[in-house]
Amino acid sequence: MKIYKVGGAVRDSLLGVRSADNDWVVIGSSPEEMLANGFKPIGKDFPVFLHPDTSEEYALARTEKKSGTGYHGFTFYFGKDVTLEEDLSRRDFTINAIAEDTEGNIIDPFNGQHDIKNKLFRHVSDAFYEDPLRAIRLARLFTYEHLKDFNINDTTIDSINKIVSNDEIKKLSTDRIWSETARALNSSYPNIYFEKIITLNLKNPFFKNLNIASCHSHKDPEVRWAELQINNDFEIGEQLPIPNEFKHASNILKNISKIDMKINDNDLISILITSNFKRNEDLINKLVTLPNLEKTKDFILKLVKEIRNTNFSTLSRTPKEKVEQEKFNMYKNIIFKCK
Repeated sequence: MKIYKVGGAVRDSLLGVRSADNDWVVIGSSPEEMLANGFKPIGKDFPVFLHPDTSEEYALARTEKKSGTGYHGFTFYFGKDVTLEEDLSRRDFTINAIAEDTEGNIIDPFNGQHDIKNKLFRHVSDAFYEDPLRAIRLARLFTYEHLKDFNINDTTIDSINKIVSNDEIKKLSTDRIWSETARALNSSYPNIYFEKIITLNLKNPFFKNLNIASCHSHKDPEVRWAELQINNDFEIGEQLPIPNEFKHASNILKNISKIDMKINDNDLISILITSNFKRNEDLINKLVTLPNLEKTKDFILKLVKEIRNTNFSTLSRTPKEKVEQEKFNMYKNIIFKCK
């Protein structure tokens, strides 16, 4: 059994960046041997294990062969005879196909160090376009500070074009697309991810209405998603499994974006009640920092303050048949104070 550090951890180390996670590949072992050594199996499609002490991922070296469509359309072989170079050859980019042994020696059969020096994304082999998710992952890699200025090799662009022309993107799991998107939204440069989705022609079908990539005005991922939505007429990601907190932020932004000083009082009251300003005060305070609400920010914040300071508990002492009218009057008074 031989163990090597691989992938992004080695790449980042060569770039002088500390990686958050380490990935390891195991050569010349078997699932039975890994279990005997206390590793915990987690892989669904191929043998991946968690180290009993560090909980880092250790995968048996493997080869893969295209046998279907999409991300899961592969047959894997992970016998003891699979070599390190064979395992590295199935990886996406040369800069991720570098290994480091336990003594710190670098194994780089595909000249990944050369591409790191030249800031270049270059796919390892023709197997690249067999996995369409790699095109989406490439877009996300640009969200890293130390990778955002890289260029894409022309042959890799050709492979991405092949993925697009074969409609392979639409065969991907929506969960996988959202997973990459969520990671981008949590990165330092989420806007670059969406810029690459546009420029690499990866919009269809999951981002077909995406035209403006700007979404980096706030640090919270939910607010970033809401900003992307307002910049694209709230028509992004309809096919994706968007978590409720992301949907909620977008819905609140859609509501409060209709507010201005000239809005009819009845319409404004409807928005205030629907958006539940009291319960969603923290979220609204974040949303009003977006450039889209620059002109109405002060007015919205006045409404937030007045609603916070209004004692709605008095409605509990109001006859049931008069509650709605009394609530309406209270909101009318709030609006009067703010205008």
